[in-house]
Amino acid sequence: MRITIGVLLSVVFSGGPAMPEDRALVIGNQNYAEAADVTAADAAELAARSLQTAGFTVIRGADLTVADLRARLSQALLEGVDDGRLVILLSGHFAQSDSQTWFLGVDAAAPDLVTVAAQGLPVATVLDVAATQAGGAVVLLGTEARRLPLGPGLRPGIGAVSVPQGVTLVTGDAARIADFAARSLAARGQSLTALLASAPDLQASGFLSRLVPFRPADPGAPPVSPGGPDAESIFWQSTREQGTPEAFDAYLKRYPEGRFADLARTEAARIRAEPGREARLAEQALALTRDDRRAVQRALSLLGFDPRGIDGLFGAGSRTAIAAWQKANAQTPTTYLTREQVVAVLDQADRRAAELEAEADLRKAEQQRQDQLYWNQTGAAGDEAGLRSYLKRFPDGIFAEVAGVRLAAIEAELGAQAAAQERAVWDVAETADTVEGYRDYLAAFPEGAFAAEATARIDTLTANAANDADRQSWQATEDGLALSELARGLIEGRLEALELRPGPPDGVFDDQTRRAIRRFQTLRDLEATGYLDQTTMVSLLAGGVLELGE
Repeated sequence: MRITIGVLLSVVFSGGPAMPEDRALVIGNQNYAEAADVTAADAAELAARSLQTAGFTVIRGADLTVADLRARLSQALLEGVDDGRLVILLSGHFAQSDSQTWFLGVDAAAPDLVTVAAQGLPVATVLDVAATQAGGAVVLLGTEARRLPLGPGLRPGIGAVSVPQGVTLVTGDAARIADFAARSLAARGQSLTALLASAPDLQASGFLSRLVPFRPADPGAPPVSPGGPDAESIFWQSTREQGTPEAFDAYLKRYPEGRFADLARTEAARIRAEPGREARLAEQALALTRDDRRAVQRALSLLGFDPRGIDGLFGAGSRTAIAAWQKANAQTPTTYLTREQVVAVLDQADRRAAELEAEADLRKAEQQRQDQLYWNQTGAAGDEAGLRSYLKRFPDGIFAEVAGVRLAAIEAELGAQAAAQERAVWDVAETADTVEGYRDYLAAFPEGAFAAEATARIDTLTANAANDADRQSWQATEDGLALSELARGLIEGRLEALELRPGPPDGVFDDQTRRAIRRFQTLRDLEATGYLDQTTMVSLLAGGVLELGE
């Protein structure tokens, strides 16, 4: 749990003529009792000397136990009572879990997730101390890729951490970190962004202003030109870049009657009045990736809360779906997710996916039973009437392809037997393939060799005409998914894995594919359109076989 520490240092630099005092805490842990030495950690001492020469008051330490680490950090906090800059440099071994990182004392002995708190200093606490100097604090963490015995639940190295507002975090190789601190941080009149440009191998995050110098220019330097920024303007720029109520409060504390005071009060009030601000910031702190958000959207859709797209972007549709899920689960409908709620949504979706698979298996077994029974009663005999009766009831049935082949053979034989005049009339009707053409044939030959086929085609064409508007809508919905040829091939593979016979996985949705999609939709108790939509896609994804990327 992050601790909150009162503001002891101000944000930019003093408005008086005297320069504020800059402070640094520099610790290099090199000689670990039960781990490989961090050979570059002794370079931290060179950084400490350089900072001291540049005017920093330096608290230093080397090869400290966890108790000594805590004492030095507490000393840095208690002594940091002026308006100067704050540098914290820690060099040595680090351990991380999924949510935290610790700087280990030299007395650490194979810590695990349970014991590490007693053997290391939480980096989150270090950052909280730095946050007392918002806008003027840099935390540098240096380590090496060396063997570090760790117990269950821990990994070596520096993990992802949440950087407080106004704090800059720089990580990298221990030797490079020390060199950057020694050569760059002593400079005056340059922003951290400019200083870090010469160290591209270091990773920086948090507060990185391009305009605010880390250390203000020396008072003895030539005065700022009349058109240049003054101290208040630079302070205000830093405040705007942070954009938090606390930053605006800090500006007002320093410049209660300043040029931007009214705007600072307005902005602070506006931010604090934002509905659901705390919930929004809490979700933001989760740092969900786009893939994480897609997983949440798929889960919501599977649970019946439509996010209006599986795109990894939490827009109005996703927020509405989140609020609906929260309300259904007796949660305050903030529209923003907590870590616990993300876990709950995904867990519920996993359980629902399993339920859907079980329901589909039962439905499939029952449909196959009925399909087989009706086939035995009709199409199995192989006569035209029985085959057509079967296809009318089970157009996508188990034996639909077999029935089609047998009917084609029967029709070919009938065609060979038909008289030349009847055959000519049938050829015209078949070529036109219209309701009117088939009716003309039936009028001329009501008991003709192709009468059954003509009747079946009339039924099919009539049904198709009635469904044309729906089909266009279904096609438009599927087109909106913007599926690539690769994605279509994967979908066909998924349908094949479910034994739904979509045809070859060539990325082309032909009649076989449409029939397989209808079979899948029927098994999942969805509208059997033969076209893909978001609900069908989520159901396909729920099986764990198909995973479509961008």
